[in-house]
Amino acid sequence: MSYGMSGRIFQAPFLEAHPGFRLKAVTERSKKTAVQRYPDIISYDSIDELLNDAEIELIAVNTPGNTHYDFAKRALQAGKHVLVEKPAAATAAEVKELHDLGRAQGKQVFIYQNRRWDSDFQSFKQIIESGKLGKLIEVTLRFDRYNPVLSPKVFKEAANTQANGLVYDLGPHVLDQAISLFGKPLRFTKVTGRNRPGTLVDDYFFFQLSYPDQLNVLVAGSLLTAQPMPAFVAHGTLGSYLKDRVDVQEAQLDKNMLPTDAAYGIEPPGSEAKLITFAADGSKQIQIIPPVKGDYMGLFEAVYQAIRNNKPYPITEENILAQVELLESRNS
Repeated sequence: MSYGMSGRIFQAPFLEAHPGFRLKAVTERSKKTAVQRYPDIISYDSIDELLNDAEIELIAVNTPGNTHYDFAKRALQAGKHVLVEKPAAATAAEVKELHDLGRAQGKQVFIYQNRRWDSDFQSFKQIIESGKLGKLIEVTLRFDRYNPVLSPKVFKEAANTQANGLVYDLGPHVLDQAISLFGKPLRFTKVTGRNRPGTLVDDYFFFQLSYPDQLNVLVAGSLLTAQPMPAFVAHGTLGSYLKDRVDVQEAQLDKNMLPTDAAYGIEPPGSEAKLITFAADGSKQIQIIPPVKGDYMGLFEAVYQAIRNNKPYPITEENILAQVELLESRNS
């Protein structure tokens, strides 16, 4: 595991807090900062040193997206389980190769799709599965930001690297959420765009996913949305559901809040969802839906149970293959 933004926020706090893991080592090529928070940690200078540590069973691959395939492959060949940040790889063929290698090595490949444990998505999932909306007609999942300035991280803006642009950055989150709810679509339409001055990579994407029984799922993301629309919207024959993207975990973790803190994952007041239905007399009913606690520890517990007790990991190879096939597809 590297100890940049992802390691500091999304990986290390959970590996440290979960009783089934011991956070032993990271790779830091220049600045040695992990020890400031984890005094007993080993900071290796190279990935080879990390891979050669015989005591390590699981390696988190949280380097730039275009390196995930190579580093995950090296870790599997070294006899380690791997937890791979999104995007899993640039192509579905690479995803399949990693899982095939894992099976051959007797090791497991886990793809890190933490947004399944966001508070807003958990609430959305509960409504979808409750049947309160009746037959679903249209579902929308969005991930919008406003950031017109090109990223200082060169790998995110380079046109000559794989697995780059917004479609590979935020696309895996919302596509995984859609696929986790509805599976692989029957067919799809894809559109991407480049709108920031000087950009060489996509900063907008839109997928229209068609499912059985005329269900239409819309998945989109943009870096130029000054006023985001509700991120989770569902319309059915019995009503509608709307909720903003309000999960607080990333912001809390960035401020060094521990996953064990009582306030962790709790949405602020005023961010509740709305369920709109009609009564028998035709009057509109608006119900405020209480928030659900978000908790990325659920992902790490799933990894632990898969390794130690051979329980199925919820983010399946089929899920990721369906996702990456969409990511790598050409615009329609």
